Amino acid sequence: MACSQCWENPPALDAAGGGGRVLVDFGGQQAYVAGSADSKAAVLLVCDAFGFEAPNLRKIADRVALSGYFVVVPDFIHRDPYQPDNPNNPGMWVQAHNPLEAFEEAKPIIAALKDKGVSTIGAAGYCWGAKVVAELAKAHEIQAAVMLHPSFVTVDDIKATSRARGSWVARRSWQR
Repeated sequence: MACSQCWENPPALDAAGGGGRVLVDFGGQQAYVAGSADSKAAVLLVCDAFGFEAPNLRKIADRVALSGYFVVVPDFIHRDPYQPDNPNNPGMWVQAHNPLEAFEEAKPIIAALKDKGVSTIGAAGYCWGAKVVAELAKAHEIQAAVMLHPSFVTVDDIKATSRARGSWVARRSWQR
């Protein structure tokens, strides 16, 4: 991820956490979902290296759902979150979890959302997941993109994302 602090203090994962529910198959992926299935607006939340069982990610999904969105948090890392106690991580973990593969896996999820009548789809990605969101925006798969503490996102990705469908991109540099 972007810095060593990303790997420190991992969350205690909780497969049963959150106010939503886990679906075995949503667009071909296991996913945590929250909100009204009848909503015409959806948000795809893309996890960081700790996966879709991270409690704070599920709390965010639940909170966004309270605003009327149907929220989908796919398991793009296939129940293989980063393990801080593995001495081969993070390098091997990153090699085994290409965000471009998750971008391809997101397309059937977006198709499933559209099939259920969703007309507006936004996506937010955290750290590793930001690259997935950048690729979705560049491919015009989503109408809104949010990248939080992005990793693997290049300046060219940002430029292409800002051109996608007339998006507005705000950028702020944080200095340590």
